[in-house]
Amino acid sequence: MKRAAIVACLIVNMGAARAASAQSPSGGAASTHPAPAVQDDDAVLDPAEPDFVVVNLPTALPLPVLKGNFRLTHRFAGNLRRGTFGQQLSNLFGLDQGAIIGFEYRIAVARHVQAAFYRSSFDKTIQFHGKYDAIRQRGSMPVSISALASIEGTDNFHQKYAPAVGAVVSRRVGTRVAAYLTPIWADNTAASLDAIVHDHGEHSASDNDAPHPRHSTTFIGVGGRVRVGGSTYLAVEIVPRVAGYSPDRPAYGISVEKRAGGHMFSLTFTNTFGTTFAQVARGGAANTLYLGFNLARKFY
Repeated sequence: MKRAAIVACLIVNMGAARAASAQSPSGGAASTHPAPAVQDDDAVLDPAEPDFVVVNLPTALPLPVLKGNFRLTHRFAGNLRRGTFGQQLSNLFGLDQGAIIGFEYRIAVARHVQAAFYRSSFDKTIQFHGKYDAIRQRGSMPVSISALASIEGTDNFHQKYAPAVGAVVSRRVGTRVAAYLTPIWADNTAASLDAIVHDHGEHSASDNDAPHPRHSTTFIGVGGRVRVGGSTYLAVEIVPRVAGYSPDRPAYGISVEKRAGGHMFSLTFTNTFGTTFAQVARGGAANTLYLGFNLARKFY
């Protein structure tokens, strides 16, 4: 009887020790399998907003801290609305006329603060611009709002400086639709690229020396993107000017897009070569349509 009582006491004590060890936060399996860290929201893909631009206008897409995005732009110089189909085919739909090429790299220097460098071969324009993603759509907040600031200059940022300020207001609907309203004020828009010339090679260097009055332009860009398949999109934008210098027609653009991992390829059709804020503010020419593309790569 004594031996049985001793064995029963040992079993009870061992069971109590195991239960205490399992409940202890510093011991057992709990210490070898910590809870995973919460993922940065800015790094999570939003299927409705996969890129930092619509066609030329900015979106409200955030960028994770110290991560980057590279963008390459091409706007081929052949006018698709000029000549017969056979003539267009012989020129490979404008590719034989050369292209206006631009490249951009942006980085998030702080949480929700982006800085970007962009250079376009159109008048050797360099644009420095930044974006602050002040408000992000979530919960009871129905929209995202980002503040924009920019300064650009021609001849590799040596002359004809054109500052700009504005904002992006965006609204995402589910995982398929995103809409954008982009009010921007750009200064010195008449001088930033001299005359609007949309035939590649006809812009003479002597035109750069002609004096221009200093004009500004206020526009409200309207754009949207629809996901029509798993990773296929259709994007459109138009840039009506509401005040100031507004020659010719509002700029517009349409693109068919495909996302593949961190890459985004957009086949674009626009009525302007412009890709910076001041260039887009100056509008596009009547009876023109140019083939082009945007190619973007996220580094996160």
